Amino acid sequence: MTEDAWIGLGANLGDRRGTIESAIDALRVLSRTRLTARSRLYRSPAWQASGPDYLNAVARLQTGLAPADLLHALQNIETRFGRLRPYPGAPRTLDLDLLLMHDRVLHTPALTLPHPRLHERAFVLRPLAELAPDLPIPGRGTVAACLQTVDDQDCTVWSRP
Repeated sequence: MTEDAWIGLGANLGDRRGTIESAIDALRVLSRTRLTARSRLYRSPAWQASGPDYLNAVARLQTGLAPADLLHALQNIETRFGRLRPYPGAPRTLDLDLLLMHDRVLHTPALTLPHPRLHERAFVLRPLAELAPDLPIPGRGTVAACLQTVDDQDCTVWSRP
């Protein structure tokens, strides 16, 4: 049995675009998983932290992995791309967030679904709305409805300088 999983991708250090494209390639080859869609790249300032602007995207997967196994696979990809966690909000070479898995609601020490701040972040909601504006976020409404509440946040489609 497979289900949809939505992954947020972000980077604000190094070759941001190249890293996100390579991370998407890594998602393509995950076990028991198929990449079915991906958004364009979006630029946003660092969220509640200092540092360079982020590039962000969202990918949709069809996966047979359990949520904890998918999270572990995402963390392994981050590590391969040099992700360090020196302090909360630190700049990063790659951030992969498991945003949603179908309509699952899950609270464990390692994973909360839906992602607990998904509905507050334009840099996640804008690329997600590009792919699935009517997607329900359990307990929050649709992606499009949540996006209206963060319309004042700076997040734009990225175009190469």
